[in-house]
Amino acid sequence: MSERPIYYRLAEAHWREHCPRRVAELERTGVLEAALQEASDLTATEMGAAIRSCLQRGATPDQAEREAWEMIRERHVLLPPETPA
Repeated sequence: MSERPIYYRLAEAHWREHCPRRVAELERTGVLEAALQEASDLTATEMGAAIRSCLQRGATPDQAEREAWEMIRERHVLLPPETPA
């Protein structure tokens, strides 16, 4: 089996720690892997576009990656923590 992409692994770790009810529901319905893959794919696509935009504005590659991650990370990977039940 191939290693999962970094955004997939980040999302899975974050969701399991901070969104356990969401993970339980996704597992119960058999769509956790698909949801994680979608979050990973969307993040990768959006990161690419954001990095290109940052580079066009004159950022260095490292700056562009950091700035893009700051803009994108909470959209699909680092979801807000669930409130206690």
